[in-house]
Amino acid sequence: MTSGTLFPGRPPASARLLLFRRDRILLNGGEVFWSARTAGPLLGENPQLLPVAEDCFAADLSGADEAESRSLRSLLFSESDSELELLSRASQLVYWRRTHRFCGLCGESTRPGDTDRVLECVACGHQFFPRINPCVIVLVTRGGEILLARSARYRSGFYSCLAGFIEIGETPEQTLAREVREEVGLEVENIRYAQSQSWPFPSQLMLGFLADYRSGEIVPEPGEIEDARWFSVSDLPNIPSSNISVAGKLIEGYVRSQRKHEQ
Repeated sequence: MTSGTLFPGRPPASARLLLFRRDRILLNGGEVFWSARTAGPLLGENPQLLPVAEDCFAADLSGADEAESRSLRSLLFSESDSELELLSRASQLVYWRRTHRFCGLCGESTRPGDTDRVLECVACGHQFFPRINPCVIVLVTRGGEILLARSARYRSGFYSCLAGFIEIGETPEQTLAREVREEVGLEVENIRYAQSQSWPFPSQLMLGFLADYRSGEIVPEPGEIEDARWFSVSDLPNIPSSNISVAGKLIEGYVRSQRKHEQ
């Protein structure tokens, strides 16, 4: 990994580049990666490159309106795991730099650090490191049934697990219990960690859990949950793919364990 926030000068001939414009990824003949040669006309004379991985850089462009572009979400099903990892990291770095152009303490401009991935205020010296927002996502289970909900804000058509941001002073377990109580009116127990996932919309770290139902009746939170219900593991609705989502992995893993238990 190249040290520092920015890579000085032109990219190496062997470099792969990911180019962004207003939160969208620019495509190079349908491909997400650009070579140093093909990206040259878009980068200009003094490119501002963010190191993503060895020989992989990202650039946030203000122009290039003629280039084809796609949202990161639209690429989730079409790219390999390794390419999605680079796209995710690049997207989060671009978002971080775009949203920290000025110091939150004194309002002056920030500049890239020389050795670390950091932005520093030119006046007061305050440092801004890439921000990660921790969230919990939980699959609530009741024997052969799982609790799934449909969001009132995002019309994806999927039923998925409940999720929420960790608030200041909370542990992930406390957040989980609070979110389930607020969003569907249920109490849970036997909370156990399962797995995690980086989620670049725009910069979440999803901490996946399983929890057992303890008590209560489902009461969807107005404005947050459009519908929530118990589903049998043998009769599931449209759910997120386990290839791209920790929610899908939690559901698939529990369904597999239940079927194994029934054999």
